[in-house]
Amino acid sequence: MTPEGVRPAALLVRDGRIESVGAHGGILDTARVIDAGDAVLMPGVVDSHVHVNEPGRTEWEGFETATRAAAAGGVTTICDMPLNSLPVTTTPAAVEIKARAAAGKGWVDYALWGGLVPANAGAMDALLDAGVPGCKCFLVHSGIDEFPNVTESDLEIAMPALARRGAVLLVHAELPGPIEAASRPDADPRRYATWLDSRPRAAEDEAIALVLRLAERTGCRVHIVHLSSSGALPMLAAAKERGVPVTVETCPHYLTFASEEIADGSTEFKCAPPIRERENREKLWDGLREGVIDMVVSDHSPCTPELKKGDYASAWGGIASLQLLLPAVWTEARRRGFDMAWLAERLCRRTAALAGLAGRKGVIAPGADADLVVLDPDAELTVTPELLRHRHKVSPYLGRTLRGAVRQTYLGGELVYDGEPRGPIGRRLQTQVRKETAS
Repeated sequence: MTPEGVRPAALLVRDGRIESVGAHGGILDTARVIDAGDAVLMPGVVDSHVHVNEPGRTEWEGFETATRAAAAGGVTTICDMPLNSLPVTTTPAAVEIKARAAAGKGWVDYALWGGLVPANAGAMDALLDAGVPGCKCFLVHSGIDEFPNVTESDLEIAMPALARRGAVLLVHAELPGPIEAASRPDADPRRYATWLDSRPRAAEDEAIALVLRLAERTGCRVHIVHLSSSGALPMLAAAKERGVPVTVETCPHYLTFASEEIADGSTEFKCAPPIRERENREKLWDGLREGVIDMVVSDHSPCTPELKKGDYASAWGGIASLQLLLPAVWTEARRRGFDMAWLAERLCRRTAALAGLAGRKGVIAPGADADLVVLDPDAELTVTPELLRHRHKVSPYLGRTLRGAVRQTYLGGELVYDGEPRGPIGRRLQTQVRKETAS
């Protein structure tokens, strides 16, 4: 899977990097040859939206188990979100604490996002200097009190500073006003319809309109995380036409499931924003087809099984799917006529670029890291608890048959998965975004 498309080829790997991409069979006699046969050799997936939760809530996941699952799923780089760890990574000291907690535990490479909260809105430079490629914020309560949401006034302070550095602001785009207006205290919390109605599309749509307006005014690069509302697609398309610096992601659960199919009490499907109707799902696919949505990421957000119990009001909102990102998206994409080149562009190259890793990750080309996946795109796999390498096995994908089996995963040319994870060799990746220069 080269930038020019799928073709027979041979890669020469030296010192962890791809040295050349040549004709099939054109390998030096002295080289150790690995033949992938008729499988697809694609770039390692870069999942730029993962909640590892270590330190502080390591019982929810942790770097060892998360990256082991990543390797088994063909993901060779993850970008860890600034919550739900303790401390949250909103200061340089907290970034260092998380880096120390992760050291030596990763089966794959990893980067750390910073966090924007009201208390640090004026301190973006210090956080970027700590080596994060950008910062994430919430416009609604994040689910944990340690990571409070920001307001428009906080954004007006932080976004110009991020713009001066060329850094990206990742936004959980839901506003509290429409959520509060939709509140129905007497509604049955066991019904999925109650949860869906409580997080209306208007919460996303109005938040995205706010973010686009500020991005256009400040020049700050913004990235809308886990888009679930198709209602925002027209304004996003128009903003892109005007040159607003915005990118958009969605997730496999929004592209796979539909609210009509979710049974009451099935809290393994709970996430925020919620999984919406079948018609909405197909419009998200249209958004991908038309280029309004740029990429697909897992938003892997696990917790202990106990926290998933109860009803939709009390259960933790998050879906564990890091290991299943590649096959879940490929299963649905191939049904709709997308090819492997489309898949690699949206799961590998574009996510790498978002994290400041363009040219190094997410592509098979000279000079890139030799992060490679041997994928059988036609093989079926049934999701069972035994298959999953995540710390906990709660997943809405259990029992589902997917297409696209990972046979081997290589990190820097070294085998890290071939049916079993092969050892933690992952490194932390730091991105130094540019500083403002005087004219």
